[in-house]
Amino acid sequence: MTNADLDHVLGLFQLRELGHGLRVHCTSAVRETLSRSLRLDSLLSSFCGIEWHELSYTFGSLLSLAYRALDLGGKSPRYDNAVELTGGQSVALEFLEPRTNRKLVIAPDVATITPELQSALESADAVLFDGTFWSENELREVHNKARTASEMGHIPIADGSLEVLRNLSARHRMYVHINNTNPIFLPGTSERSAVENAGIAIAEDGMEFEL
Repeated sequence: MTNADLDHVLGLFQLRELGHGLRVHCTSAVRETLSRSLRLDSLLSSFCGIEWHELSYTFGSLLSLAYRALDLGGKSPRYDNAVELTGGQSVALEFLEPRTNRKLVIAPDVATITPELQSALESADAVLFDGTFWSENELREVHNKARTASEMGHIPIADGSLEVLRNLSARHRMYVHINNTNPIFLPGTSERSAVENAGIAIAEDGMEFEL
């Protein structure tokens, strides 16, 4: 779990019918939020059970891969009424294949590109990056009281992440976690063309690529 937002964690409830313990890797801040506000421990204990594993900020091993979390700061999700927590609310994940020394960076929820994240992006062979919103005021075009992209913790593509990803040397660059208001979803739009012309793909369910 890279953060505790509902659209990132609701799948855990759907996995409750597993016949064995559900293993969840996340930061201590995300675990605290899920346990306190969603009572995930209590609910899953009646079904499959849950095993918590804290993400490491230095390279550790996971199956045959090495990985580390990159702290992006972030805020507690809106449903969490506790005192505001700082640190570990949102992370990117950097995976390393030791046999080939190739790297994958997954960053679906990015409010700002930290120096550590920028460095990881520059050395990555594949990048899956936050494509939630095209523009800062995208949701306000639908509802005038909606929050901006920045207020929701997402750097917009236009005037934000597009130029960053355009200049990366990674062979695979993709936008993920795309909101249904984002015009890059639609083939033929100028926004989608701008992304594709920058050499960036729009991720789709079932897409596969090889590092």
